[in-house]
Amino acid sequence: MRRPDLARLDDVVAALRAGCPWDRAQTIATLEPYLLEETWEVIDAMRDDDAARHAEELGDLLFQIVFQARIRAESGAFELADVIDGIADKLVRRHPHVFGDEDAADAKAVRRRWDELKKAEGKGGVARVPRHFPALLRAEKVGKEAAKEGFDWPDVAGPLAKVDEELAELRAAMAEAGPGREERVAAELGDLLFAVVNAARHLGVNPELALERTTDRFAARYAHLGAALGAAGRTVRDADPAELDGLWEAAKAALAGAVDG
Repeated sequence: MRRPDLARLDDVVAALRAGCPWDRAQTIATLEPYLLEETWEVIDAMRDDDAARHAEELGDLLFQIVFQARIRAESGAFELADVIDGIADKLVRRHPHVFGDEDAADAKAVRRRWDELKKAEGKGGVARVPRHFPALLRAEKVGKEAAKEGFDWPDVAGPLAKVDEELAELRAAMAEAGPGREERVAAELGDLLFAVVNAARHLGVNPELALERTTDRFAARYAHLGAALGAAGRTVRDADPAELDGLWEAAKAALAGAVDG
């Protein structure tokens, strides 16, 4: 297997920064949306199991990494070599069963030792979960970090009971009147969502993927319902609730198996 020439890519990026007006105008802040976009394009290729597109999208993502490192190098903060050496050193340090004299019985033992070493380095824990993670991911990570420290329910019955409790509190807040009602409703809805994420964690379900698949199902069924009405020259606004319920059930039956669930 040939070794890639990261130095060449770094040189290309340096030339772009020197000679291209668009590349020269970019900052760490302006690159954020491009980094997010490229990350999701990699994930899309992975989920489609498209190897050729996966390779291309990984290249685009790597460009973003090298580009940001180049901008930091220009200010004297760090260089691409620091990024590469840093992750290599961390992987060696966090895998003493591979690069040292420790043993690891299975993947769980590896994960446990990784967390121990991370904690010894002053990393990990609830306070270390990035605030700018997407809300579902952050909630899941915060719950996991708290659980590692012993703050958790013994099984899924706990978070499921919490879901019921938070739903009742949401209903109570909705029934209230007066100043601050909207804030109380929003807070209780947030508590309910957090409880659902904890239930997903105990069930071993990725809440992001679960919601994504549910949204896919809804979108497919809604399109089917709309097409049925459109064939008669009508729209959703023309149908009463009972008819919409019937069309929705028909869409579910027609699409059973076509989308997950």
